[in-house]
Amino acid sequence: MQSTPGVQPAIGKYRWTICALVFCATTINYIDRSVISFLKSTFTDTLQWDDADYANVELAFKISYAAGLLIAGRFIDKIGTKLGYALALIAWSLASVGHAFVNTVTGFITARSVLGVSEAGNFPAAIKTVAEWFPKKERAFATGIFNSGANIGAIAAPLTVPFIVKAWGWQWAFIITGAFGFFWLIFWFIYYDVPQRQKRLSRPEYDYIHGDKDEQGDTELTSPRLSWGELLRYKQTWAFATGKFLTDPVWWFYLFWLPDFLLSQYGIKGTAVSLPVALVYTLSTVGSIAGGWLPLNMIRNGWPAFRARKTSMLIYAFVVTPIVFAQVLGNINMWFAIVIIGLAAAAHQAWSASIFTTVSDMFPKNSTASVTGIGGMFGALGGILLTWLVQKNLFVHYRAIGKIETAYYIMFIVCGGAYLCAWLFMHLLAPKMKRIELN
Repeated sequence: MQSTPGVQPAIGKYRWTICALVFCATTINYIDRSVISFLKSTFTDTLQWDDADYANVELAFKISYAAGLLIAGRFIDKIGTKLGYALALIAWSLASVGHAFVNTVTGFITARSVLGVSEAGNFPAAIKTVAEWFPKKERAFATGIFNSGANIGAIAAPLTVPFIVKAWGWQWAFIITGAFGFFWLIFWFIYYDVPQRQKRLSRPEYDYIHGDKDEQGDTELTSPRLSWGELLRYKQTWAFATGKFLTDPVWWFYLFWLPDFLLSQYGIKGTAVSLPVALVYTLSTVGSIAGGWLPLNMIRNGWPAFRARKTSMLIYAFVVTPIVFAQVLGNINMWFAIVIIGLAAAAHQAWSASIFTTVSDMFPKNSTASVTGIGGMFGALGGILLTWLVQKNLFVHYRAIGKIETAYYIMFIVCGGAYLCAWLFMHLLAPKMKRIELN
C-alpha cells in the first residue's frame, strides 16, 4: 500500500480494476457454458440427439455444478481467491476445449460434468473478491457489474458460435472459446492480490474499503472459519440458499432453452438466433448494473443496508411477473415475447446482484465463499429438479403430441412466480438480515 507523508491523496479506484478482472472471468465462464445451447439443432442433425439426450447432458452439468459449488466455496475460503480463482479457470478452460474431442452423448455427459465442477469456482471466488475489495455500500453495485459478465458472455455466444460452426465446424466453437481463459490468467497474476498485500493500493483507498463500522475488518480474515455444520445452523444461510434454489433455475432455463424456444415457436435457428438472443442478454446486462445501483443509491440516502437490499429485491420480483404473458403476446409478434423475456432476464440479474451481496452483509469475509457455495449448490439443485421433473418430461411429452407451446406456457408461469415466493421465504427466515458476529 502506498502513502505520501503529509499529503492526503484522493481515494483511488484500484478496486474497480479488480472488479473488471472478475467481470472478465464471469464473461468467459458464461461463454464456455453457453456454447452447447447453440449447438442443439446441430447435434440433432449430425449426432441424432433428441430432447431427452440434450436434457441428460444439461442435467449432468447441473449435478456436477451443484457438487462443485459446495466443494469450491470451502476450497477457495481455505486457499484464498488468487490461487483458487486461477485453478478453477484453468480447469474449466481445459474442460471446455475437451468438448471438441467427444461425439457421443456419454462423452458429452463426461465433458459437461468436468466443466460443471470446475466452473463452480467462479461465483464463490467472485463474491469473496468483492467482500475483500469493496465496502458494504458498494458491494451490490460491484456485484452487478461483474455479474453482468454473465450477460455479456450470453450475448457473445450467439454472436460468435453460430458463425464459427458455419465456418469451421462445431468442434472449433469449443476450442476457440475455451482458449479465452488462458489469456485472462496473465492479467490475474499481474494485477490481483488481497488488499493487505497489494502494493498498488493507496492507503486512503485501503481505509475506505475497510471503513464499514459494523464489520470486524481484517480480523475476519484471520479468525477461525465456520464449518459447514456451523453455517447450516444459521437461518441466514438458509435464507440465501432458499432464494437461490427458487430463482437460479429460471436463469438456467433462459440460458439453455431460449434458442430452442425460438426454433420451436418461430422456426429460427443457426445465425438467425443471434439478434433476438443478444437483445435478451443486452437487456439483462442493463438490469444487472441497474440492480446493483439501486440499493447503492438507497444506502447513500440513509437506508439501512438490509432494507435497501430487500426493497430492491421485491421490486425486481414484481418486474419478472409479466413473463407469464410472453407466450400470448409472442403469438401476435415474436419481438413482444423477446422483449418480455429480456425484461424478466434483466430483473433476474438485478435480483442476483442483490442476493449475492446479502452473503457478505450477513457473514464474515472468511466464510463468504463457503456460504456462496452452499447457496449456489441449492440453486443448482433447483435447476436439476426443474430439468428432471419439468423440462425433461414436460417438453418431451408435449413435443411428441405436437403441442410444445403448452410446455412453454407452463414454464413461463413458473418463472413469473418464483421470485415472489423466494422473497417471501427469505423475509421469513432473515427479516433484517442480521450479521453473524464471531466471538
